[in-house]
Amino acid sequence: MDELVPRSGNYKKLISYQKTDAIFQITYFFCHNFLSKGDRTVDQMVQASRSGKQNIIEGCNASPTSTKTEIHLLNVAKASLKELLEDYEDYLKTRGYRKWEEGCTEYEAMRRLGMKHNDAEYYMKLIATRPPETIANMAIILINQADYLLFRQIQKVSKDFIKNGGFSERMTRLRKQNRGY
Repeated sequence: MDELVPRSGNYKKLISYQKTDAIFQITYFFCHNFLSKGDRTVDQMVQASRSGKQNIIEGCNASPTSTKTEIHLLNVAKASLKELLEDYEDYLKTRGYRKWEEGCTEYEAMRRLGMKHNDAEYYMKLIATRPPETIANMAIILINQADYLLFRQIQKVSKDFIKNGGFSERMTRLRKQNRGY
């Protein structure tokens, strides 16, 4: 790499971003259709889902000059999604709905769908005809998948940093190349 500040990648191609975009849209629909207007949970859930998505964007755009910032923001995205996960689980618990457990038919079917589809449009068509407890369970599975993807993304960024260094190392390398060292 012979650029000081390389172009950041297209975050929209990241599976983690695509999945969090779907989670945001599902959450917006869910909150505005199944929670009471004026309930603070609506704003909190929408904001947590938005934060998951937006921090991926910000982290990816910070990556050319700060791996530390990128990793930090990806962790913020994970934390926001964990907060959202808890809100969906609370929704199910407080209303006496069943949470799909690993191994049950619905859980396994949704897990397979989640591994196959990342586009929000696909999920929005699905949830339009589903009851709130189904949508909450679908969101929980997608959130867990996004959390895993972000974990892997953070691992990759960390390994790349250890192997190749970061902005400061690029500066030094380019300065030495320019001087003929």
